[in-house]
Amino acid sequence: MRRLKLTLFALVSLLLCSCSAYKKVPYLQGSEYLDMANVKTPLYDAHIMPKDLLTISVSCFEPEAALPFNLVVPTSQTGINSTNLVSQPTLQNYLVNNQGEIVFPVLGTLKVGGMTTQETSELIVGKLERYLKERPIVTVRLVNYKISVIGEVSRPGVYTVNNEQVNVFEAVAMAGDLTIYGKRDNVRIIRTVDGKQKLITINLNDENIIYSPDFYLRQNDILYVEPNKAKKQSANIGSSTNLLISITSILISLAGLMVNIL
Repeated sequence: MRRLKLTLFALVSLLLCSCSAYKKVPYLQGSEYLDMANVKTPLYDAHIMPKDLLTISVSCFEPEAALPFNLVVPTSQTGINSTNLVSQPTLQNYLVNNQGEIVFPVLGTLKVGGMTTQETSELIVGKLERYLKERPIVTVRLVNYKISVIGEVSRPGVYTVNNEQVNVFEAVAMAGDLTIYGKRDNVRIIRTVDGKQKLITINLNDENIIYSPDFYLRQNDILYVEPNKAKKQSANIGSSTNLLISITSILISLAGLMVNIL
């Protein structure tokens, strides 16, 4: 009877521990419906920073008129059945210097640091009006918009974002989701602000994370998923400890076998 009580107590304790651990797994815990009517979360627009790479294309009704304002480099290609070289223009990237400036053809040095791509486009359009008869179309894109996801995820690495916008759950999905050892309530964002490293903590279990200004990641952000206690404890067990446990279990088995034989 006593053995039965002990067994039941162990099972109940195991179930309680399992329920407690499960509560830390689901994302966006809270009410079933999120009230988005009264909360306005502005979408994040990427701002150009030093060392960013930009592609800027200028086009208008007369293509020849826009040629002086497009920074292109010829790309040589060799045909399969011919040795003739074919030159095709390719847009060259603009590197933003430490002062947030780029050197644009004809216009010279432009201050674009801290501006969005849309603001940069409007700036260039305004300066080109004196050179062109019609209003040109200027397209500005960030080439090196990337984020890094490290720690307890299935596929840690550096990921390029083409649409210049990504939230924390999209970043987690790119990395193949968190492992069972990842702490969902203590995810860190390492962000560079004014040349200094800033550490931000977010909770993926909290439904209110979608209202947070840090819900959308910025270019060059590093998302770090910290391991939980179970992973830390397993890491403390080295190969020598595993070998000792194996030898001990073998000796106990041999001892039990000898007792049964004798």
